[in-house]
Amino acid sequence: MSSLTNTDLQDEGYNKKLVGHLQNRINLLLSAVTVDRYLEFIKMYPDILLRVPQTMVASYLGITPESLSRVRKDLAPSGFRMDMKRMDPFIMMDYNSTYAFPPSDKPKGVGVHPHRGFETVTIAYKGKVAHHDRSGGGGIIGEGDIQWMTAASGVLHKEYHEEEWSKKGGDFQMVQLWVNLPKKDKMSTPKYQAIQYKDINRYELKNNAGQIEVIAGGYKDTKGVASTFTPINMLNAKLSKGGKADFQFPSNYNTILLVLEGNIVINDSEKAPTDHLALMANDGEHFEIEATDDAVVLVLSGEPINEPIAAHGPFVMNTKEELKEAFNDFNSGKFGYLED
Repeated sequence: MSSLTNTDLQDEGYNKKLVGHLQNRINLLLSAVTVDRYLEFIKMYPDILLRVPQTMVASYLGITPESLSRVRKDLAPSGFRMDMKRMDPFIMMDYNSTYAFPPSDKPKGVGVHPHRGFETVTIAYKGKVAHHDRSGGGGIIGEGDIQWMTAASGVLHKEYHEEEWSKKGGDFQMVQLWVNLPKKDKMSTPKYQAIQYKDINRYELKNNAGQIEVIAGGYKDTKGVASTFTPINMLNAKLSKGGKADFQFPSNYNTILLVLEGNIVINDSEKAPTDHLALMANDGEHFEIEATDDAVVLVLSGEPINEPIAAHGPFVMNTKEELKEAFNDFNSGKFGYLED
């Protein structure tokens, strides 16, 4: 994997607006959190959180920078990370486990920022998010809805808690995935797929075991509603206690299971509790999950693109030169303008 260092970016005239974007992301993650909540995030996102100034993070948490430094020293090395190639074509996952946000007249979110070279898939399990882009597009992602945004050649957008939802507050649970694009499609025209919950196709399991919501790809004879550039399966397995579901994907596909609710057992042996991720080995085509209580599991499986990855910040390209071009295009205004 090829990527630019901070020094490289400064040498290339890197614009500090993107540093601001990074801090905006952390603003969202750290808003209304406790120290325990921070510990969860630092384990999940050490590469992102460790780049944010200690004083800023400490002020959010109400602790001293010295205390934060000790926390980081103790916990950051233990954060489990996969590089982008291991889960290709899924190159990043932001998971906001269920959290009760208090009412707020100022919606929390991520300010204006660019993307190029990949797709973002936002799945709303609880709560609502409003989004807007420079082309005038936008909308609300409600509970159960999905926004599949193909950034491709470049978009400028922003995302916030939906205003009315923010005023009331409530439980918030979301997943955002970054899905890589093959080289031939990285500079294609951006597009959106707004998928409402009612339009998702479902496969009903036997014996009242539950159902499989097929977002992309397929399950048995049920096809997903989302179009993809490469073979991808994206499923919500909603199982009743004791319910079982079997899956079959090619052995070269990279597959993970994210347990959003409940607890499951994989292949009668491995336990995966709530808010845990299971990485499947590439040594077979079949596996089965059983819910030990009512459970919701996000199942992701995709064919690797197997191309070089050059990634930094909001851009994912194939070469360092393409990455530099993306930064130059953004800094020169080629991504357009969007009011924050």
